[in-house]
Amino acid sequence: MIRATFLASLMLVSGCGVGAQAPKAALELTGRVVDRANLIDEGLESQLTARLARLARETGVQMVVVTTPSLNGQDIDTYSLRLANAWGVGDKKRNDGLMLLVAPNEHKLRIEVGIGLESVMTNDLCSDIIKNAILPPFSAGDLPGGIVAGTDAIVEAVKTRTVYRKAA
Repeated sequence: MIRATFLASLMLVSGCGVGAQAPKAALELTGRVVDRANLIDEGLESQLTARLARLARETGVQMVVVTTPSLNGQDIDTYSLRLANAWGVGDKKRNDGLMLLVAPNEHKLRIEVGIGLESVMTNDLCSDIIKNAILPPFSAGDLPGGIVAGTDAIVEAVKTRTVYRKAA
C-alpha cells in the first residue's frame, strides 16, 4: 500500500535569504507534468497539462505533477521539498506552489503545499484527497487513474477555496 506523508509548508528558494542558491534538482523541470517513472501516456499527460494550465490561469496557483523512479535514498519529505525549492514552484510573493509527487518503486506519494496555500490545502484535506481519491485507484493497480483523480481533487479544492484570482 502507498504510504502518504504531508508537509504543511513549502519554502521557496526565493524566500530563503539574500544570495541563496537553488539546490540542484534531482529531476529537470520540463513542464507541468514531469513523468520520469513513465506512468502516464502522452495523451493523459496532455490532458493533465491542460488542467494545470487552466488552474494557473484561473487562480494564479502553479501545480506540478511529478513521478520519479527513485527517491535516491532520501525520505519523500526531503526529496519533495528539495525538488520544489530547486524548481521554484508557485508565486514568489504568495508562496502558493503545489506538487503531487509519486514514487511508485518506493510506494510513496506526497502533496507538497506552499505556505501561502496552507489555509486552502490543509493537512486534513490533503489526507482526504490521498485516502479517497488517489489510494483507491492505486490499490487497484491503476496508478495513472490515481494521479488523475488526485489532480482533479486538488484542482477542485483550490478553485473552490482560493480567494484570489490571477488577473487576466
